[in-house]
Amino acid sequence: MKKSMNVRLGHARRAVALLVALSLVFGLSPLAGARGRGAAAESKARKLTEEQRAAHVLNRLAFGARPGDVERVRKMGVEKYIEQQLRPELIDDAASEARLTNLEVLKLSSGELLAKYPQPNSLLRRMQREGKLPSDLAELRDNRKTPDAAANNAAAKQAEASAAMNAPGVTANARPNATADANPPAVDLNRAEYRRAVAEFYRENGLQLPQRVVAELQASRILRAVYSERQLQESLVDFWTNHFNVFAAKGADRWLLVSYDRDVIRPHTLGKFRDLLVATAQSPAMLFYLDNFQSVAPNARQGGVRRGLMRQQRPLFGAGGPAARRDQMPRRQQQAQTLPQRAPAPPQQARPRRGINENYARELMELHTLGVEGGYTQRDVQEVARCFTGWTIIDPRGYGGVSGLMKAENSGTFYFNPRQHDDGEKNVLGHKIPAGGGISDGLAVLDILSKHPSTAKFVATKLARKFVMDEPTPELVGRAAAAFTKSDGDIRETLRAIFSSPEFNAPANYRAKIKTPFELAVSAVRALGGDTTGAPALHQWIAKMGEPLYQYQAPTGYPDTAEHWVNTGALLERINFALALVSNRIPGTRVQLARLAGNTAAGAGGVAADKSRVIDELAAVILQGDLSPKSKQSLLKQLGETTPEATNMTQSSGGAASMTDSNETTSPAAAKANAPTRPGVMMGRPQSIADDSPADSPLRRGGRRALMGANNNNGNAPVTETARIAALILGSPEFQRQ
Repeated sequence: MKKSMNVRLGHARRAVALLVALSLVFGLSPLAGARGRGAAAESKARKLTEEQRAAHVLNRLAFGARPGDVERVRKMGVEKYIEQQLRPELIDDAASEARLTNLEVLKLSSGELLAKYPQPNSLLRRMQREGKLPSDLAELRDNRKTPDAAANNAAAKQAEASAAMNAPGVTANARPNATADANPPAVDLNRAEYRRAVAEFYRENGLQLPQRVVAELQASRILRAVYSERQLQESLVDFWTNHFNVFAAKGADRWLLVSYDRDVIRPHTLGKFRDLLVATAQSPAMLFYLDNFQSVAPNARQGGVRRGLMRQQRPLFGAGGPAARRDQMPRRQQQAQTLPQRAPAPPQQARPRRGINENYARELMELHTLGVEGGYTQRDVQEVARCFTGWTIIDPRGYGGVSGLMKAENSGTFYFNPRQHDDGEKNVLGHKIPAGGGISDGLAVLDILSKHPSTAKFVATKLARKFVMDEPTPELVGRAAAAFTKSDGDIRETLRAIFSSPEFNAPANYRAKIKTPFELAVSAVRALGGDTTGAPALHQWIAKMGEPLYQYQAPTGYPDTAEHWVNTGALLERINFALALVSNRIPGTRVQLARLAGNTAAGAGGVAADKSRVIDELAAVILQGDLSPKSKQSLLKQLGETTPEATNMTQSSGGAASMTDSNETTSPAAAKANAPTRPGVMMGRPQSIADDSPADSPLRRGGRRALMGANNNNGNAPVTETARIAALILGSPEFQRQ
């Protein structure tokens, strides 16, 4: 049995190695991807045909063409299609939105998400307060705070970590991990009782696992990119989400990102840049990610946040004045306010004094507006940071809402606290900001930055890089920046200048930009006319290719140039994905190749009647006939040289064969497959939100099945000849580029 499996793995490795080698032959090496436009320009010296122009706008403004899209756009007219996409509010997108109906998180506010998808600590506090935590287990939890309770501390942590495993939809008899198995039997009983109590509390209160929040947000991004008729808007959501990046795995941002996508990014994709800038500056997700919610003036009094909220935000606590609000507080808080102050803590335990945090100020100028060479100084960073003191978040982690201290719907919302603000005079980029401005100080900074010439150039450069070429010409940037400045930062007018430019329509830029993993996955599903539910399985593949959505830790966001995405390891994962997709080994996503290849499609035996004809038929749909003669000859040669064992290989990982077995000889390309570090791979961080779920949760199981090919009728079926041809076309430079 073991020998047979090793043989199959060997066949899979050889086949994948051949596919990688083919891609390198096709011209998708790092060198060709980053600097191969010269050869492309020579081969495309003539003017683009109308079909090519239609395909070009669908590749750049949209996530690629679906079957029939090129003909539709050609008949409509390329210019009319571009103008239509620039006005997404006029496009009926009801069919796409209907696919999001079951994604509950999209309908909830941040406060509602914090309450319904609670953090473990918040959940246990609530259970104990409501008397739903058994007394002996409550005592076990409390003992974690004592110095002499190390054993109980470890046991309780194990219990808390696995408590959600018995929540609705999670297997009840999940096997404890190895560390938990080593605990004494009495502790095991406590842990099991702990899990049962938490699971029962989940069911009684209609609660859900917090991992679902980002998982459903990721699914919504995939579904909209695949199905939305507002394709330019979805491309810009992807662009601005990276430009104003927020990392989901940082604390409360998991709960705050839904509002960030729905209320901040989407409504401002094609409006005034200043409006987008203000929306991101006041977004709780950005305030938390870059720590500005903790930035206070050096002379601000400790504890001013809560008192400021109580005084300035009376609706949070109901009407009736201070006495009524005081009556609504938990009794222990009222008592705490009347007790004498405790003795000061020893010096080594004293909390550090809060002060100004410069993180947001620096990234605002370096990454959001002026650019690293935009002409600002460290002094400007300090002054901008002073302007944004007091820009904070009401109850960012939801503890106040869950405990009843404030209205839950207000948790996780923006709030300006004047008690934290530095109200002195500031000077930003030579502009004097008078003292006493309050929240207007920050708004004045955003106004200065949005109108600065460096911002026009920086934003124009990034948009030109996104939609035209990796290294935009100075002339293109100059025209786009001029349109930005003339229109007072209107994103729509800036894009009009880019889309009407000679560079955008130049043959040398046709199929010249390398697709990111997200663009590749979505465009592949669209090109094959596939259907998807946006389930974690598809996102797992996007993560394996290096771009897990909302999981980029640095504030720069994912890169948008070929050099970051093209290497042998990345190519291996891209072809593995293509094989998994065309073989229907991605749960929740299906394609029907027989509809695309007509009567020449391969049968169950995997042998095509006419390989050349199948290639032509599939290329006509997937590539609009743009497969070059050289690529076709390389593909035919590859199909002829592949061994029968590889043709009928059984994938052990949904196409993702392991390349780490030192006893197996592989090609040089395959040997290097695991060497490069790809964008999105964060040390110690999950590449998909499903990886952050409990071990046996539905999200985690869905992620594993995506990689292992489980729960799929074709999970152990051989790869047909038609499927291999389709995978090779998806792996060709013509498809990998847009």
